[in-house]
Amino acid sequence: MPSEKLRRLQADEGEELPMDMSSMIDLVFLLLIFFMVSSHLIIVQIDKRVNPPTATNAQVAKNATGRVVVNVLEDGTIFAQDEVALPTTESITEYVESARIRNSEKGLPTRLNLRADKQVDTRIIKRVIKAAGEAGVSDVIFGSYVVEKK
Repeated sequence: MPSEKLRRLQADEGEELPMDMSSMIDLVFLLLIFFMVSSHLIIVQIDKRVNPPTATNAQVAKNATGRVVVNVLEDGTIFAQDEVALPTTESITEYVESARIRNSEKGLPTRLNLRADKQVDTRIIKRVIKAAGEAGVSDVIFGSYVVEKK
């Protein structure tokens, strides 16, 4: 039985050679797995109990690294992203400061992502921002729904 290389050399010009696609498929799957593993997914858990306000000039953030998510419910209760209750200003400061320290060890800037219900008293929002400032975080992202301009 002649080898594959010899058969190609002896093939007529009109004869079509079979093409083995298995190596190409393997390569595509390897590249797919590589990019899935090496990419950094943007994951921000959204608390469905918070009904944020709408804004016509709101923009979807492209970078979610270094965010500390704090949710303020309609009744004024404050929760961290991972369902940790933050009842006092000191607990908010401690939570944000620990996240800032973790991010600084990774070389990431820390931003407060404040998701407050649209019915919340602004004094509570001010208290959360002040507590984050005491923790050394001055960059605040306000969560809102994007509304198309008319």
